[in-house]
Amino acid sequence: MTDAAASTKLHDLIALAQEPSSERRRELMRGVTDLFFTGQALEGSSEMALFDEVLSQLAGEMEDAVRGELAARMSQAEVAPRGLLRKLARDESIDVARPVLEGSRALTDDDLLAVARTRGQDHLRAISQRVTVSEAVSEAIVERGDDHTLGMLLRNHGASLSRESEEQAVDRACENPALHEAVVSRRDLPADLLNEMYFVVEAQLRQQILERNAEMDPAHLDAALAVGRKTLAARDGALPADFAEAEQYVRSLRARNGVGPAVLAGFLRNRETTRFLVALCEMADIDFHTARRILERRELDALAIVCKAADFDRSLFLTFAVLILDREGNALGRAREYGELYEALARDVAQRTLRFWRLRRQTLDVAAA
Repeated sequence: MTDAAASTKLHDLIALAQEPSSERRRELMRGVTDLFFTGQALEGSSEMALFDEVLSQLAGEMEDAVRGELAARMSQAEVAPRGLLRKLARDESIDVARPVLEGSRALTDDDLLAVARTRGQDHLRAISQRVTVSEAVSEAIVERGDDHTLGMLLRNHGASLSRESEEQAVDRACENPALHEAVVSRRDLPADLLNEMYFVVEAQLRQQILERNAEMDPAHLDAALAVGRKTLAARDGALPADFAEAEQYVRSLRARNGVGPAVLAGFLRNRETTRFLVALCEMADIDFHTARRILERRELDALAIVCKAADFDRSLFLTFAVLILDREGNALGRAREYGELYEALARDVAQRTLRFWRLRRQTLDVAAA
């Protein structure tokens, strides 16, 4: 079709735009759309601007179903009328906006940000499903999206997230189990943030974290540790009142080579909890807050990682497990199950995982400085 022919036809269609019949106007809009898709060399031409004006005018006067039909067609266009595309993307009806927001490659980041900052969750979720989502657009979604929207964005592996957005996602996931799988399953999640999730997710996802740690290149591990978090989202709470006394006692024992498996087990058996934790921290090189968290929550799979990394005997770990579970039914049976887990755990994987947990100590030191 020549530019002259397209222009003549468009002027005829514009004249018909005054047609009062809604059925006739629907036919008119479809005719203009057909003309757009069969047009030649319209990009950057005056005819493109004319198409844009006519289609935008007609679309604003049509019911949702017709606008939705137009949006579905325009979402497939490599080059689309800019004004119309933005109008459809901002449409209050998500049935109209969705095909454009999800599929149009003609929308720019600025177009998407304009929608993400002004429309509701349905529009944010549609943007989250695009084949690719830039860091800037993802940041707006993380900022304004609810947890359901955030989950959709995280599950889209074509969505790029900045470090700041990843940290926000992890913080929110720590409060909402519905986000656990979405966060842990992101293959590009930094290793230190992935390991922050260990203490809040269920056993199956914990295993995924350990498997990812096992796959990690040592150079990547060191880089991840160097990045870390620069600030803490929340403190772990104050040290116990007897911490200083326990630390002094344990260190005096160590100076006399008096801290071994029997002493550790004795602390735990006698319910000298702070002394046990201080001694465990000294021997396994782990921070007190993480150790206390493991003990208070009876996180025996996490304790297995600590003991394996420190190269404790399996028998010592089993002693710890029995003493920690002594108030529960079938403590021996459960301890044996954890013993099998301990046996299967590779020491290098335990050591890698423990290095991430030590980030908390490093972060506390930075925050206190």
